[in-house]
Amino acid sequence: MRVFLAVDVDRRLTYEIQKIQKDLLKTDAPLKLVDAENLHLTFKFFGEINPDQIKQITNITEGKLENYQSFPLHIKGTGVFPHPGYMRVLWLGIEDSGKFSELQKDLDQEFAKMGFKKERSYTPHLTIARVKGAHNKEFLADKLQELRDIEIGNMDVDKLVLKKSELTPVGPIYTDIHEFFI
Repeated sequence: MRVFLAVDVDRRLTYEIQKIQKDLLKTDAPLKLVDAENLHLTFKFFGEINPDQIKQITNITEGKLENYQSFPLHIKGTGVFPHPGYMRVLWLGIEDSGKFSELQKDLDQEFAKMGFKKERSYTPHLTIARVKGAHNKEFLADKLQELRDIEIGNMDVDKLVLKKSELTPVGPIYTDIHEFFI
């Protein structure tokens, strides 16, 4: 089963995010937008795992979250992976008091003990689209520059979700496996 740990985006912010996605489509660049119901912030992508590993991940996450309280974060600005000269992923940035990154590092350390690869340079972000080719790349780069300081809004992180990801020809289907309340 293909699995990842994430924070769902507050649905109040979905409309603003979709406006940005539509604005990016105006560049006529070959983009695959993330569907509104699939918008999330990934804490850890595990890949293919078995039921025993799901139990371990669940126990680790529940144990670590006992040391945390819900916290606010702010979605602001745009960015790309891997870099502006070669855009594959378009994202919105995350600003917080450091709690998001602290929790991600704390959990990642524990997951590394299970044998999962430790994140070298984690950048908190919200993926909004994937770039499927170089057509109109310069227009896309200009639009991203124009949107670099865009303000989306605030939300509280009060829950993590372990999700199953099923890849299909029309896009991924995410199914919640377990919810962890902070």
